[in-house]
Amino acid sequence: MLFRSAKSKFDAGDVMRRLKRLAEGTMSSYRRLFLLLLCVCVVFYMIPPIFRYIFLSAPEPKDPHSMCMDDRLTPFFLPNSEFDANIRHVSPGKLAGERDFTPYVGNGYLGLEIAHDAFLNIKHGRAMQLPIRFQPLVSVSGGAAPGLAGEKEATVVEYLTGMVHRFQCFAGYFVSYTYYAHRTQPNIFMQEVQITNTRNLLEDIELIMPRVNLQKLTRRTVALSEPISVGVFTYTELEVLTGLVQPQPETPSKTIVISIVKPQLDSKLQLRKRGTVRIVYPLAVQYSKPVPEAQVKGISEATEQQATQAMVKLLQKLGSKASNPGSLSSINTYRQEHIDVWTDLWATGFTISTSKAENSLNGDRINATMYAVLSQVRSFEFEETGAAKKEDIAKALTYAEGCYDSYHTLQAENLWREMSNLQQLNSLVTSWMLTLEKQGCHNLIRAGASGVIQGMVLSFGSFRFSNQHLECNIHPKFLHRDFHFRRLNYGNKTHVNVTIIVKDDNKAVINVALDRSDRSYYACDGGCLDEPVLLTPNRRQFPVKLTEPLTAILYITEDKQHMEELHHAIHVKEVVEAPAHEQHLIALHRHGHQLGGLPTLFWVSVCAIIIVFHIFLCKLIIKEYCEPSDKLRYRYNKP
Repeated sequence: MLFRSAKSKFDAGDVMRRLKRLAEGTMSSYRRLFLLLLCVCVVFYMIPPIFRYIFLSAPEPKDPHSMCMDDRLTPFFLPNSEFDANIRHVSPGKLAGERDFTPYVGNGYLGLEIAHDAFLNIKHGRAMQLPIRFQPLVSVSGGAAPGLAGEKEATVVEYLTGMVHRFQCFAGYFVSYTYYAHRTQPNIFMQEVQITNTRNLLEDIELIMPRVNLQKLTRRTVALSEPISVGVFTYTELEVLTGLVQPQPETPSKTIVISIVKPQLDSKLQLRKRGTVRIVYPLAVQYSKPVPEAQVKGISEATEQQATQAMVKLLQKLGSKASNPGSLSSINTYRQEHIDVWTDLWATGFTISTSKAENSLNGDRINATMYAVLSQVRSFEFEETGAAKKEDIAKALTYAEGCYDSYHTLQAENLWREMSNLQQLNSLVTSWMLTLEKQGCHNLIRAGASGVIQGMVLSFGSFRFSNQHLECNIHPKFLHRDFHFRRLNYGNKTHVNVTIIVKDDNKAVINVALDRSDRSYYACDGGCLDEPVLLTPNRRQFPVKLTEPLTAILYITEDKQHMEELHHAIHVKEVVEAPAHEQHLIALHRHGHQLGGLPTLFWVSVCAIIIVFHIFLCKLIIKEYCEPSDKLRYRYNKP
């Protein structure tokens, strides 16, 4: 025990002597420099979290209306982040960084902006830009103007389903709306309203019903042969509204006759305690082409009859007799028919890697623009048309010669303008339809929405159907981001996938695969100097080549001999592999700045450490050489 105590005492004394020498300044300059730099790094990285903890206040708890709205929007947060949907809060609840795209539904026959007091629009020219003085939305009256205290509202546009959801949160209850213009029956506009009472009290609700103010308006009521129950409501009568619309003020000699048929529904209802009410409210709209005044009477009778028959047929399909109320399965089936058409349309598509560069074009605006254009074009092949009409559509989809004959549209700023209001959206759709029509895609436009989306995707990569082959004419200098062109239609039975990837060496390569095919297809890269490559469902890789003069970077055809002869007709003087893109350009798109993959804070830290190091080094040199210490003077001076 005495030995251990002595040893412990010796160790403690040794430690004290070391600390004393450290305090007396015997530590070397290198150690002091290292400790200083270490302290600077620790302080630099520890100050921000400490500052946030001390000075920044805790987030304020959300009010009940905001919590209610978050619960409604939760299922759409992921699609919104993946650009498959767009969430938009109604001002003043609009959030920072929210994409300001107009919520819109349409099917090429009728269209509507989902907003309070919005008018129905019908086809006029190349877009749905002729407003009808008819406000079709059924809404819940909250007792206050939208957006004021006590109410929250937001809309969600689901691009993949062609539907718009609208949510309202009031004190004690919330409302969910679903709107869509049906794809297979273009004259039907569907509204589904679900009201949920969150309190253990009865709640009286008043509905704002559709309003109409047409020229020379006539109203009449048609009784159904038998009451029809759609959901929990029973419809017994239909209201038929017919009026006139002036297509162009400068040509008053012709007018459009429009008929609207809607079920009769009581505007007042009572919610059970903690109960839910679901309303399915369809509208049938039928309108004519511009006709002279003398033909208005006969056309009015025809449009009324067509609209009434469409509504009766729909109610019979959705509901059941009042004596035997049915479930909502028929309504869900009818909605799914609409969704299936949109799913088929989106089978052709385009994907681009997200760029963090300022004002860059990304998937959010591309998807929103494609959705807006498709919403204003009819899907003829999915509508109830005759066999001859569908055969014409199939021929139009097959014959795409000359489409798309210009530069790739990703660089055309005029085609990616703002869509924060309906006027901007209609103007943008008109620009797209005009561009596709004048650049050789008129046959695809004639085929309807299936052809239009083909034309848009072709234009993104400057793909062009030319005599016996498909070629990609995009310039190699624009291939600094990853592209994926999905299911390009090469005939009715062949779909091609083209993927462009920027590798680690900053060079782009092309991958081509067949989604499906009915025969053999071949491909070659720029200049077609190499042997044609047989395409398969597995990816075939091709380098991106730059030719002089400039030619296409990819050719695809079913005729092997045509491809073997193609390089004799291109007449290029020089064919080289396209150079790698500059690192700062790749970094700008991938990271938002030209400093590489590390964040800006890292480089600021490195600069700060270097500056501190040089300051300390200068001070050390001055002290050692300009102000010699007493120890050095005593050591080298003679006594």
